[in-house]
Amino acid sequence: MQPPIPKRDPKIITQLGRTRTDNYAWMKDENWQQVLRDPSVLRPDIAAYLKEENAYAESVLADVEPLRAELLKEMIGRVPPADSSVPWPDGPWEYYSRFEEGAQHPLHARKPRAGGAEQILLDVDALAKQHEYYALAAARHSDDHKLYVYAEDVQGSEVYRIQVKDLETGELCAPAVESTAGSFVLSPDSQWLFWVYRDENGRPSRIYRRPLLGGEDVLVFDEPDAGFFLHIGVSASKKWIVIERGDHDTNETLLIPAADPCATPQVAAPLVRGERYSFTHWNDRFIVLTNAGGAVDFQLMQTPDIATDRVNWTPFVPYKAGHYILGASASAGYLAWAERQDGNVQISIVPHDVTGDIRTQAATIAMDEAAFDLTMLGALEYRGSVLRYIYESPTTPAHWYDYDMKTGERVLRKVRDVPSGHDPAQYETRRLFATAPDGESVPITVLMRRGAALDGSAPLLLYGYGSYGIAMDASFSTSVLSLVDRGWIYAIAHIRGGSEKGWNWFLEGRGTKKPNTFTDFIACGRYLAANGYGAEGRIVAHGGSAGGLLMGAVANMAPELFAGIAAQVPFVDMLNTMSDVSLPLTPPEWPEWGNPLEDPAAYDLIASYSPYDNIEAKEYPPILAMGGLSDPRVTYWEPAKWIAKLREVAKGGPFLCRINMGAGHGGSSGRFKRLEEVALVQAFAIWAMGRKSLLRVGVERGAERG
Repeated sequence: MQPPIPKRDPKIITQLGRTRTDNYAWMKDENWQQVLRDPSVLRPDIAAYLKEENAYAESVLADVEPLRAELLKEMIGRVPPADSSVPWPDGPWEYYSRFEEGAQHPLHARKPRAGGAEQILLDVDALAKQHEYYALAAARHSDDHKLYVYAEDVQGSEVYRIQVKDLETGELCAPAVESTAGSFVLSPDSQWLFWVYRDENGRPSRIYRRPLLGGEDVLVFDEPDAGFFLHIGVSASKKWIVIERGDHDTNETLLIPAADPCATPQVAAPLVRGERYSFTHWNDRFIVLTNAGGAVDFQLMQTPDIATDRVNWTPFVPYKAGHYILGASASAGYLAWAERQDGNVQISIVPHDVTGDIRTQAATIAMDEAAFDLTMLGALEYRGSVLRYIYESPTTPAHWYDYDMKTGERVLRKVRDVPSGHDPAQYETRRLFATAPDGESVPITVLMRRGAALDGSAPLLLYGYGSYGIAMDASFSTSVLSLVDRGWIYAIAHIRGGSEKGWNWFLEGRGTKKPNTFTDFIACGRYLAANGYGAEGRIVAHGGSAGGLLMGAVANMAPELFAGIAAQVPFVDMLNTMSDVSLPLTPPEWPEWGNPLEDPAAYDLIASYSPYDNIEAKEYPPILAMGGLSDPRVTYWEPAKWIAKLREVAKGGPFLCRINMGAGHGGSSGRFKRLEEVALVQAFAIWAMGRKSLLRVGVERGAERG
């Protein structure tokens, strides 16, 4: 089957005195907002073209369809047919979710803490069977335990509908709330529902309140800054309803006393551009996580809960360079916080009456392993002393622990089950460090079979992200084992733009320093090849979303390094996207990338690395770009345009585009269904590597004949 040849309809764009031509701008449906809410209204010519692309991708990869099915079967075999979460206690009940055997989606349930029969709160699998796509953003019970509220998305567009269910009758008992961002809270008196509204351009722009059982919608807060996100929560103490507004650089908190949920929200501390802070309520005070005062890796401060302005903040856990504080959790008697150092996480705990040097008095939870992930889930109950956390590593399945902060007793509550079997001793995790072009040391986490030969013969998959300060932790993945068990080495490049080495690691890979992200990744690939973990030209690169930007950039910068590149929901049409103020994420993302509408330097920098704008007439490896028709974050036309231009300009390939016509940014819903796309990526990787080997053999034989 021949690749689709899309029409070229040149669009001349002049901006800040600069001109560019976009041959494929027509792929963006002018009514994209409606497409997000109803994919069936997609313009027919665009729909036809995307279907042609899907058919071509399937035809090219047809030979690996049996391998893909085999990979999927293996991955499903590592997922427990029936599974249950560790119950979370609240008042007279324990709440949990569980999967019935073979179910794609869970049941939400509870049992009396004193013992008794299970009560089903929500059958998500039954709801999901009514739709091609189904996902929940959140679900929670009212504090009086009488109602269950959930936000559902039935098309992958992240436009959620909030439903309220009566737990006594099992029936929906209030009018649905439409067009929400999925973020909501219930007032602790169980009388009011607060939610974040998603506007016609897909932005969370307002917060409303209504009686929980239905009634008038009252505007609580209208966000004046198109570049700010909105979030809403309730403190663990149940004393405060908390609104947060901000972007990647700056934020502000507004407080509503839970005892007076109809009160006007009050600013806790006015925003200061470039400063971030968040509040954790702890009895009579707030613990403030902030970067104020030059605390790049953040510090903990404290302030009376009746005097929250900055002038009242005093040090609690002072700033310490290289110790990036991630967050805090409070119970009445104890405060716990998590901090990252050298890529790994430690949890520290102090009692309420602590004084003096907090760090030296803290009890700590850490693990003795080269690379691991420690996730603090938080205190189970505000009036209790038990903290829950998860420990895992690339070789070790997740372990759920309950830690008594009063006695130091630790109880193992659950170990992630791998039904097909898993022996950690058969695998090895290593933490390596590559040297970037500017001399920075870039961490790499490696997973491989124990005793694997480091002679460059093993195929290597290198994963990267590197944006928004999001760390790619060294966690356990059952799907990766399918590659490792086939002799692959799997590596994660902890490149700048993430926060693995602290918040400054993020700052050194954003804005004017964004190119560091790309050169770090290339340096990691070359380091691994030079040290026998792979070989140049025998590396498959993988990334998604902003990691897809990474994939597009390194494809342009160092295509010879890779045997293949898999880019899921790739953010590759950067210059056009960051110049389109109607798109949901454009104004909020200007602090991350720069504003090419107003800043010539930002325009020129983005233009210098935007994958779509820098494709060259040179050899590229095979590339698989995957998107979702309902994706509001990275719209479907970005991967489609990228692949079309690669075919127009570049050599090599093949270049494949696959658009999920029934899903959004996260791909298919359902715990087994989503594995289909994971299996596709791995099948593509194996296919690309095999193709590279065949091409190399062909070249060698040609040389022999010559």
